[in-house]
Amino acid sequence: MGIRVVIPVAGAGTRLRPHTHTRPKVLIHVAGKPMLGHILDELRPYEIEEVTLIIGHLGEEIRRYVTEGFPFRFRFIWQEEAKGLGHAIWLSEPGYRRGGPVLIVLGDTLFEADFGRIVGGEANWIGVKEVDDPRRFGVVVLENGRIRAMVEKPKEPPSHLAIVGIYAFKEPSLLYECLDEIVEQEVRTAGEIQLTDALQRMLDRGADMRPFFIDAWHDCGKPETLLATNRALLGRLAEQGRLPVAGPFPGCVIIPPVAIERDVELSHSIVGPHVTLGAGSRIRDSIIRDSIISGSARVERAHLEGSIIADNAAVVGRARRLNLGDASEVELA
Repeated sequence: MGIRVVIPVAGAGTRLRPHTHTRPKVLIHVAGKPMLGHILDELRPYEIEEVTLIIGHLGEEIRRYVTEGFPFRFRFIWQEEAKGLGHAIWLSEPGYRRGGPVLIVLGDTLFEADFGRIVGGEANWIGVKEVDDPRRFGVVVLENGRIRAMVEKPKEPPSHLAIVGIYAFKEPSLLYECLDEIVEQEVRTAGEIQLTDALQRMLDRGADMRPFFIDAWHDCGKPETLLATNRALLGRLAEQGRLPVAGPFPGCVIIPPVAIERDVELSHSIVGPHVTLGAGSRIRDSIIRDSIISGSARVERAHLEGSIIADNAAVVGRARRLNLGDASEVELA
């Protein structure tokens, strides 16, 4: 039996507005493809029985993207109301309570990790990474190499090991039993039904949970962290020779690492380092550094740095830094 994967992607992505007014957060491009595409590509080497996506805001766009681009068998579950991560995972229960292993991966955070170390293993695994300020995260407490306790967003953190959004369960029946309880009892932490609370109940009942240390963890939640993730992934993918770079582009200077997708029109411009140019974008007489230019966007006679330009948007004239949503147009004298 293969691995069953649950990816919650129903979040509205309010911190990435205006982009998420018209596009699901997980379909925003970073390092040459939507962030969800990076996650699904990491799963290709494994024997995946099914991928369940918990969808909500603009969920039909997610359905279309994954079914057209990936070979997995997909199941889609609609989360009518955003009640928290625990509630989202609980919705995946039909068919998953019994049987083989379940892997849960959050859809809006990117990792550098070897899933092969944990999928189909002999224990339950929780992905963790040491952070400077753990108060924004769930954290774990270790004892003799096992997870002894976990706390969601503690004011006084008992450790600096943050839970980063990868969970592997050898036998998920106990997980869903604990989720049943917190959903039925409306147990909430910070106003939401938290997965961490269900995991703590599993620990209280003797579940063997072990830490899975993540090599790198890239946040895509805000414009500044999205750009930082773009920089980090472009560097890593360039080292691996996995960056899409179309061309050649006569009269242009390309400073790697840069991701240039299909059908890009690029003339008389300097691009890079750390730039993603989405499919069908048009760049002319411009200098672009440290930026994400999405599909079919147009940039002319502009100087952009630290900018995010969404699909079908246009920037004409001189600028330094922009965060421009879909189908917008800015002309600067």
